[in-house]
Parts: sequence; C-alpha cells; structure tokens
Amino acid sequence: MATPITATAFVRALEKEGARVEEVRDWRNHNRNQQGPWGPVHGVVIHHTVTSGSAATVDLIYDGRQDLPGPLAHGCVTKDGTVHLTGHGRANHAGSGDDDVLRAVVAERATPPPHQQNTDGNRYFYGFECENLGDGEDPWPDEQLAAIVRAAAALCRHHGWGARSVIGHLEWTDQKSDPRGFTMDTLRERIAERLE
Repeated sequence: MATPITATAFVRALEKEGARVEEVRDWRNHNRNQQGPWGPVHGVVIHHTVTSGSAATVDLIYDGRQDLPGPLAHGCVTKDGTVHLTGHGRANHAGSGDDDVLRAVVAERATPPPHQQNTDGNRYFYGFECENLGDGEDPWPDEQLAAIVRAAAALCRHHGWGARSVIGHLEWTDQKSDPRGFTMDTLRERIAERLE
C-alpha cells in the first residue's frame, strides 16, 4: 500500500531512471478524481493503444474519447521511447478487474488468471498506454520497450516495489488482451534486472 507519487517526484523518478520525459499540457492537474478516490496505489498496469502516429496517440490518451474521458493513463510511451506524461490522479485506464489479482500484486506473487470484475483498478494502479496497433504484428522498437521498463521501474523504485507489482491489462481482467507482441513475464524480468 502506498500514497500516490507527487507530480514533481514522478518526473524526477522517471528522469533518474533514464527516461526521456515530455510533460503534456496541464497533465499535473488532469485527472478523473471527481469520479472516485485515487490510492492507495499498489502497482502499474501496462496497455497498448490500438493506434498509430505518436502525436495523435498522445492527444487521445490525454483527451480521451467521446465515451471515455481522459486521461486514459498516467503516461503514454511512444514508439521513439518518449514517456509523455498525460495525467496525475485517477485515470480511466484499468477499469474493473479481479480482487484476487489485486491481492497477488499487493503480495508481489504471481497473479491468478482473472475471472471477475469486482474491483476498481483506476483507484489502485498507475497506467502506461504504449503506442502499438495491438495486433501482435506491429513491432515494439527496442527504445520503446526500454522506456516501458524505465517507466515501470521508476515507480517501483520510488515505492519500494518489485517487478511483480507490474502487470498487463490482460492480467487484470479477462475482458482485455493487452499488451500484445511481448510477454509480461519477459518485461518483468527486464524490470527486475533494472531494479537490482
């Protein structure tokens, strides 16, 4: 259990981890806190965007869609490896998921397969949307994967979490398939190596 990171500390943690950071518009005050609480935070959820084109993707994650207001994540990692900060506070990214998964993340153990949607993930998780078509064929450039590792590691290091605190959206709910194109186990191995 942890108090959410401050906006200033978030930037500092990312930069200390070697991430290239871009602050998008009024991201420090951009959130969905009026819809419910944010925190305590327990981990990080990784997503793919099902989009192409970095500028349009970042705008989408900041602004949201007609049916789902932004921010759609706390950050958007584009193909070039930039971490664009798009929100600070509650974000519309995780949705409902499985409380058994949440308990596993808190305990930093392997997550069970999700089978219910009974817990508000937007309250408990940071989220990074990562620019990719999500079809399993769109490539993940090395600089993008490295940036995802740095972004997740920055939050883990700040909170004293291990790599098991980082999950894919598909591990939170059986309603989603993201991210596609790499495995979360491989990503967690890289995060764990970075945290050593």
